[in-house]
Amino acid sequence: MSGTKASPTGGAENRRGKRTVAATTASTIRGEDLPAGERFDHWRELVQQTRDSEVTSAHAGNFEAEMRRLELGPVTMLRSSFPAARFRRSERRVRRSDARLYHLTLVLSGGMALTHGDDRTEMFGPGDLHMANSSKPYDLTTFGPRSQGPGAGPGSRSGSDSGSDSGSGPGPGLGEPRVDALGIDFPAALLPVPPHQLRDLFGRRLPAQEGTSVLLSEFLVGLDRQATALGPAEAPRLGTVVVDLVAAWLSRLTDTETALPEEARRRALIESVRAFIRRNLHDPELTPTAVAAAHHISVSYLHRLFGQHSQGETVAAWIRRRRLERAHRDLADPALRTMPVHLVAARWGIVSASDFSRAFRAAYGISPSEHRQRALSGCAGAQ
Repeated sequence: MSGTKASPTGGAENRRGKRTVAATTASTIRGEDLPAGERFDHWRELVQQTRDSEVTSAHAGNFEAEMRRLELGPVTMLRSSFPAARFRRSERRVRRSDARLYHLTLVLSGGMALTHGDDRTEMFGPGDLHMANSSKPYDLTTFGPRSQGPGAGPGSRSGSDSGSDSGSGPGPGLGEPRVDALGIDFPAALLPVPPHQLRDLFGRRLPAQEGTSVLLSEFLVGLDRQATALGPAEAPRLGTVVVDLVAAWLSRLTDTETALPEEARRRALIESVRAFIRRNLHDPELTPTAVAAAHHISVSYLHRLFGQHSQGETVAAWIRRRRLERAHRDLADPALRTMPVHLVAARWGIVSASDFSRAFRAAYGISPSEHRQRALSGCAGAQ
């Protein structure tokens, strides 16, 4: 009998992972919620909803995996932690069914080896980004941190023929090698970069440590962290931002930035500005002028950009609100209980203790010291 289980983020799922109520944009599936004999088939079916391929694993008998699926309009984001596996999309599968999707993957831990089309095999490790095209065959093998090497590629079995995989990965209570990755799947038609310009990028290790690629990676990781707090109304807008960031990144790699629609460039720029601000909140010299200079735009254009994309909030107000949020969090942290209030403020770029106290009270209705006392007394009472 097929039962249902409540998703931690709302709605319900049947035993085969089909959502019966779309109450929120996110659903989390854990292998431990199913009998050991059903886990691999269940997980494979979920993967195949957007990444149609033959999925095999040496650990199929007791497949301890976890997947969070976030629906962002036409964009699907998957956060997966799973034992070593192999994904093969053959020419036959491509001919039989092609949804014309692009797949972008950010490796968080473990490794991957990908052969895309007839190209050579490329290896990927933590922090690497790569793309695949559902219109081309591919062969992807994943392996744990200590399984990397010439024998781990697509030409070999995932895992090992014996128990030699034991101890190879960080799986909870398990010895099998594991992979942790973030993936996004979206219709190729959404990307304004000409398809022929992308041909040489599929299956390759793409620059991930500078410029727009860092912004893209940070945005995806942050989005995953907030997945369970997102509501359906926010999903399409966030999906648009994801595609805009991917488009900005790829257009820079292919030197086709002028082909991007103006609105897409503006949305990518505002996300770049926000990320820059978040990274530099500790700097007292972080001002609208400094932000504009870092992005090679005028201060007036920066203010205009914020007016269009931040519900009218000014740049200075956005910086101040983010600083107060960080200080509010730190004041409630038991590990920082001995740090004086003025140093907590200085930690986030607010050098005037009196300015901090006034701004904090205006934002939260109590003084910083009162907030700390209430928060820490609550922590003590819970122990």
